[in-house]
Amino acid sequence: IDFVKKYINDNKNKKLNLETKQNILNLLSVFMPNTYNLYWTTSAKKLVYKMHQEYNTFSNQARLTKLEALHLTRNEVSTLAAIVQKETYRTDEMPVVAGAYLNRLRKGMPLQADPTLIYAMNDNSIKRVGGAMLEVESPYNTYKYKGLPPGPICTPSAKAIDAVLNYSKHNYIYFCAKEVFSGYHNFASNFGQHQVNAR
Repeated sequence: IDFVKKYINDNKNKKLNLETKQNILNLLSVFMPNTYNLYWTTSAKKLVYKMHQEYNTFSNQARLTKLEALHLTRNEVSTLAAIVQKETYRTDEMPVVAGAYLNRLRKGMPLQADPTLIYAMNDNSIKRVGGAMLEVESPYNTYKYKGLPPGPICTPSAKAIDAVLNYSKHNYIYFCAKEVFSGYHNFASNFGQHQVNAR
């Protein structure tokens, strides 16, 4: 992270044409998880440009077309994909979770995403979110503030990004973990059914 901060402080990232004021978050969002061959002598500048090149290669025309249909920027897609990735490790369920969050965004509802609050509190030991935590002052507190947080809470995988771009179209806006601890979720389109699922 130090070399990224230095890179930004030196104002050498202008050519990257990153999308929002949160440059540090945007710059980190271009680091695609993958295997790369690099020399130990590779400079920070060359590394950042290589990552940006890989990011642009990944963002092919087909993905950009889907992105435009969502009316989101690449950084916003990465931000949502990071939340989806933290919500479920089941890749086949990621598009459904992405669809639920997109439905909330379109309705103007707060995302109320537990992973963003855990990130805001910088405490990965938290197993259940609630109580006073919901009032934590942070732009990452999606219980308190509507819309997407300022940037990704992790480096999202290509599968998570594609899950957002290929989200499932449905009317779900709520979900909670299944009672069988399978890693999957029960989804609901209304709060009443969600309460039944939660119980």
